[in-house]
Amino acid sequence: MIDLRLDRGVAVLTLDNPPANTFTAADLEALGRTIGELDRNPAVRAAVITGKGDRFFSAGAELKSFASGDAAQVRLMARRFGEAFEALQEARPVTIAAINGYAMGGGLECALACDLRIAEEHAQMALPEPSVGLLPAGCGTQTLPWLVGEGWAKRMILTNERVDAATALRIGLVEQQVPRGGALAAALEVAGRVVGLSPRAVDSSKRLIHQARAGTPRHAALALERERFLDLFDGEDAREGVGAFLEKRKPVWRQG
Repeated sequence: MIDLRLDRGVAVLTLDNPPANTFTAADLEALGRTIGELDRNPAVRAAVITGKGDRFFSAGAELKSFASGDAAQVRLMARRFGEAFEALQEARPVTIAAINGYAMGGGLECALACDLRIAEEHAQMALPEPSVGLLPAGCGTQTLPWLVGEGWAKRMILTNERVDAATALRIGLVEQQVPRGGALAAALEVAGRVVGLSPRAVDSSKRLIHQARAGTPRHAALALERERFLDLFDGEDAREGVGAFLEKRKPVWRQG
């Protein structure tokens, strides 16, 4: 189950499937559908994802889904993981994972698909799929090396190394470590800063940052960067932003 709450431009999605907030095929479909709905709502500027309770962000896939050995069910789960987390990676709103406990397997992949990650001091993170004869199928083998480098990605996936919050911060897996119980508040603070910025500028900047991940040649990405700058310069937000700065007031941005 995914609980959704909207407040002043920020969506809070809470993974709620006790005891470990695991994902079923239906949960993954619901997550992808919810991300699509948020994408289409220009009033939503940022989305925070967290887990219910204080022990688990998410322990990943509900392993009972694989117990039958049904190939069709396994194929469905793999597809749903990919669809949900690819949608999350490419979502228009800025996405922030508030990691409030264990983030294991698909749970960590969910956090990896977000733009930013904030972990509580007791959090533990791992991609242990090879220990049960599988591999990360929710974009983990591609996203983790981008964040932490090939060496740490191999340590975590190929040797089943679990990292704590302090290590995750040191290697770039998370951007912030907070005391126990503080991840959601910290994520909401970051989301509030997003809401204060120009929607068009944030959207364009996020898409440009993703050009590097996609392997776009540098000269092409830099040319696109200049084009998007000129597009923004000709738009209403730039006039409003400059005017607000000179008049010492908060800007009033257009939505979308």
